[in-house]
Amino acid sequence: MSSRTSVLEAIGNTSLVQLHRVVPPDCANIFVKLEWENPTGSMKDRAAHAMIARAEKDGRLNPGDTVVEYTGGSTGISLALICVAKGYHLRIITSDAFSQDKLAQMSAFGAELTLIPSEGGLTTKKLILDMVEAAKKVGQQPSTYLTDQLNNADSITGYYPLAEEIWTQIDGKVDAFVHSVGTAASSRGVATVLKRYNPELKMVVVEPGESAVLSGGQPGPHKIEGVGIGYTPPLWEPKLIDDVIAVNTADAKAMTRRLAQEEGLFAGTSSGANVIAAIEVAEQLPAEANVVTLMCDSGLKYLSTDVYKQ
Repeated sequence: MSSRTSVLEAIGNTSLVQLHRVVPPDCANIFVKLEWENPTGSMKDRAAHAMIARAEKDGRLNPGDTVVEYTGGSTGISLALICVAKGYHLRIITSDAFSQDKLAQMSAFGAELTLIPSEGGLTTKKLILDMVEAAKKVGQQPSTYLTDQLNNADSITGYYPLAEEIWTQIDGKVDAFVHSVGTAASSRGVATVLKRYNPELKMVVVEPGESAVLSGGQPGPHKIEGVGIGYTPPLWEPKLIDDVIAVNTADAKAMTRRLAQEEGLFAGTSSGANVIAAIEVAEQLPAEANVVTLMCDSGLKYLSTDVYKQ
């Protein structure tokens, strides 16, 4: 049994499993990467680690500094873990729009939280912009580093290993990759690597139906946490994307519950959206084709929400 000297070494190398019961007959195989196996229960551990490590390397972040970020939860939780491991104080600008479980987890790691009020607990463009503005003000203080996830290209590199893992685990036989868009760093990072291996790979991204801006629609409030910021993310690279699928919040929540009850996969709402879109893609491909998507985070982060609350 191999041991690790730091919790940071436990990031990555997550399992890839095939879906069976929620997948309709006569469509391609669908595989999901269990990103909740990362230390904080989220794929964002990869991005947070990359952002901090690269800032340390080039001197933007120095010992004793404070890190600040605006976040709906998962990135903040991941940064909180990294900051604990590396000895930085963390200030988080977040909101009551996001799961109480996520806010509690950030606090548990010692992060200092500032809450921006939302409109009825909904994710809106105004809320995101208010959070960004508040974080920028804090980031102007001395000895403070704003990770600025929406504009930080360092986060893209954190997902290169994720793509390498997928390619290896599926023996290079991946025909499509499907994933929801928040900052766009993860879809861009994975697509960059997978399309290098297979230029014919179909790269499909997912967004909330109520705020389908990448599809040319208008921004609107929704409850798929972590995705759909209401405008095109600065890290968005359309040249890598073959299609955009919009999924409504209610449908995403329903699929999330089905994944738990039928597949034994306990995930968050964006994972449900990912699977709905993956099925749509798989129905257009031959039965022997392989579609890969992500279980972005653990359902444990959503126990206080109406996704699982009865």
